[in-house]
Amino acid sequence: MWSHGCVGAFETELKDVAVQVAGAAATLVRQAREAMLTGQSVQVDTKSTDTDVVTAVDRASERLVRERLAELRPGEHVLGEEEGGSAGEGVTWVVDPIDGTVNFLYGAPAFVVSVAAQVDGVSVAGAVVEPVDGRVWTAARGEGAWLDGRRLHVSAAQRLDLTLVATGFGYAAERRARQARAVAELLGRVRDIRRPGAASLDLCAVAAGWTDAYVEHGLHRWDWAAGALIAAEAGAVVSLPGEDTALGTDATFAAAPGIAAPLHAALVECGFKDV
Repeated sequence: MWSHGCVGAFETELKDVAVQVAGAAATLVRQAREAMLTGQSVQVDTKSTDTDVVTAVDRASERLVRERLAELRPGEHVLGEEEGGSAGEGVTWVVDPIDGTVNFLYGAPAFVVSVAAQVDGVSVAGAVVEPVDGRVWTAARGEGAWLDGRRLHVSAAQRLDLTLVATGFGYAAERRARQARAVAELLGRVRDIRRPGAASLDLCAVAAGWTDAYVEHGLHRWDWAAGALIAAEAGAVVSLPGEDTALGTDATFAAAPGIAAPLHAALVECGFKDV
């Protein structure tokens, strides 16, 4: 049971569970990728559009996470990308069984398993595990963000024109076209743009200072639940969908403090609210 009097121990316990279950799922996903690389086929279906794909491995990964959570944290709610669910009283586990499914399908290494624990809709602990590289990103509220035992800090960026910005695009072609126009406007004001293709990793990259900022529209809770906490605990200025109407109702934003305000203003001027 959650208690305000032992927040640190409570959140550390949840983080440890997130690491354990995400790590188990990452092993499953890595083994499936290795089989694919040797020629084994994998079932692929589509969801919202033909470019929005889900594989049998996504579903198997989420089933494994749910099974482990039922053993370790019986009775708690689970919200997952593939099997749904809803938040409830107490702890809700938010699961993305493969964030970066298109990368996974193409054999690219930039995909992760993301597991977060939320209380009252707020992330209090989380883990993002990379199946290929084995890196483990973690955070617990108030206890900092970590990569394989190394504490993370956002970059010391101070100039907008030297800011490296990560972003992503929606699945619908019309929306991607609008987003591309806004990014084209932004390109002349910043150092460059990155588009790795996995929101959780984009947020972790901000935490590590590998990029200075990240902005994307249309993310779901499982896309940001763990990564946004990691970025915030590393010192990033973070806003989540519904919190910043200036960028639109479904925008996720994370940035190093030194460039957060000028980048935010530039995004508004470049039309990011309308994408």
